[in-house]
Amino acid sequence: MRPNLKACGHAMVTAVVNAFLAVALMLLVEFAISGTFQVAEPYLWAGVLIWIVIFGGQFLRQRHLCRTDDQGNSASRQRN
Repeated sequence: MRPNLKACGHAMVTAVVNAFLAVALMLLVEFAISGTFQVAEPYLWAGVLIWIVIFGGQFLRQRHLCRTDDQGNSASRQRN
């Protein structure tokens, strides 16, 4: 259970930061093109979609890394 919570925390932080940066970039490009700063609904949905995709990938990656780390720590403890 502990590796899943740790992986979820790492994945959440990564996904939120990446989604925020993606939405900020989209809004910056929109401002550069149109000259007005309007938060359109499609940009928010795109940010949510980006968050979901990144969270899913990072969660699986971090869970694998945490499990590998826990197994490595268990093996080193058994050797001592």
